Amino acid sequence: MPHYFSLGKIPHKRHTIFRKPDGGLYAEQLVSTEGFSDIYSLVYHCYPPTRVLKIEEDYSVAPEIAVEQNMQHRSFYGMEVTPQDDYLDSRVPVLVNQDVYLSLAAPRKSMTEYFFKNSSADEMIFIHKGSGTLKTMYGKIPFSYGDHLLIPRGIPYQVEFDAEDNRLLIVESFTPIRFPKRYLNGSGQLMEHAPYCERDIRKPQELETHEETGDFLVKIKRDDRIWPYHYETHPFDLIGWDGYHYPFAFSIHDFEPITGRIHQPPPVHQVFETSTFVICDFVPRMFDYHPEAIPVPYNHSNVDSDEVIYYVDGEFMSRKNIGIGQITLHPKGIVHGPHPGAIEKGIGAKSTNELAVMVDTFRPLSLTKQALSIEDKNYFKSWIE
Repeated sequence: MPHYFSLGKIPHKRHTIFRKPDGGLYAEQLVSTEGFSDIYSLVYHCYPPTRVLKIEEDYSVAPEIAVEQNMQHRSFYGMEVTPQDDYLDSRVPVLVNQDVYLSLAAPRKSMTEYFFKNSSADEMIFIHKGSGTLKTMYGKIPFSYGDHLLIPRGIPYQVEFDAEDNRLLIVESFTPIRFPKRYLNGSGQLMEHAPYCERDIRKPQELETHEETGDFLVKIKRDDRIWPYHYETHPFDLIGWDGYHYPFAFSIHDFEPITGRIHQPPPVHQVFETSTFVICDFVPRMFDYHPEAIPVPYNHSNVDSDEVIYYVDGEFMSRKNIGIGQITLHPKGIVHGPHPGAIEKGIGAKSTNELAVMVDTFRPLSLTKQALSIEDKNYFKSWIE
């Protein structure tokens, strides 16, 4: 995160005596990134966060690769992923490489029996359907349709859903997810030309301090395995915290589109970046206003990246026969472009109501077995008249 935030009670100086009302000491913890070289937060627990009761046997959650080297345009029916009661069981990896996992999930139940911590990856959870509350030791973040939930690695959390009909797109990044550098000034503030600002970033609120002790299960993911840890103290026992490292929410509906006289390239839609991929949001916007503008994207050769688009809502101007929750994959090395008839249809159009999330990876993506089970096998032929 590029700016400072604080919640709850903290001492005047870091690494100094901070006592409870009963005279005991609160337990200070540094949550740091890149060792001690990048952003961090200082959090204050009611009890030391190190009291492990037992560790159950770990188990694998590694993606099952079906197509390691893909050289074909693909499409997948995301809404065909079968709903599951359990949050972790519902996560279905679809497209993966050594930098990022793209998964779909349709969880029916809230997380009540355990907490989850991804210690290997930052997570971006896009809420396609459903609403509820993200609960972390930093506080609560309410969410609803269109929200991006950003959860940095190493943060235990629970997701509480308001109902059973939920659909999520989950991006696990093994490098930090950040705001694009070109949106930030030298002090880390979002600049005037950025398509969103700090007011749009929803930070944790309603810090709840759970002082109870007992047996608390935290499922920790690392290196494609789940390690079930049982702690004596509640993971959300913070009395306060401050710093730059914390979860937040950003709504796709708060992204302000950048338009021009002629068609603007995909980087104007960028919302987040890493060193290995970027995330873009396509939102309803006015079309190009040059009198001879062609609003529909031109044919494009992916020289350096695989392009994935997750279709959220509306009618995507360059595609035909695309439904809500569908995913397209256009790999590097093959030209992709508008479907037949899209260019002529788009000429003279004044606006689009499309809503989609795009992930462009700098290394090729592999397909999982689950991806093949929901694939439109004839998508690569869809450019034939």
